[in-house]
Amino acid sequence: MATALAATWVMVTNKQTVLVFSMSFEARYSFSSALKFFAFANAFACGFTFLSLLYLILFGRHGLTPVNYFVLFLHDLFMMSLVLSGVAAATAIGYIGQYGNMHAGWLKICDRVTEYCHKSTISVALSYVSLICLLTLTIISASKSRQIKV
Repeated sequence: MATALAATWVMVTNKQTVLVFSMSFEARYSFSSALKFFAFANAFACGFTFLSLLYLILFGRHGLTPVNYFVLFLHDLFMMSLVLSGVAAATAIGYIGQYGNMHAGWLKICDRVTEYCHKSTISVALSYVSLICLLTLTIISASKSRQIKV
């Protein structure tokens, strides 16, 4: 939850303005639909993981039924898939920003907006940590739901 929140915060607050031939250019996450999806996927996963934690704190003391464990497994699986798709989109657009694609006519921009690219890389790395945590949580919840006799 914390790493998804940190990844979202770093990406949303990330912007840089540069001067090229006396013209001002600005780089922000909101200019790319892939980076917008990345930020919103992390924010969504952070929020719903927090709600899942609240549910476990409030109702976990009374014992969870096999159906509850299965619902939590599906929730964790969905959140992991959402973060995975967001981080994949951000990684792809980050690769284009770093190296460009001469066949498609896309120029690299990270040599001009280095601070923006470094902060974006930090955000993507935090999101990968979040993905690993969610994968671990999904495996744990799947094993918990299998241990309960129906």
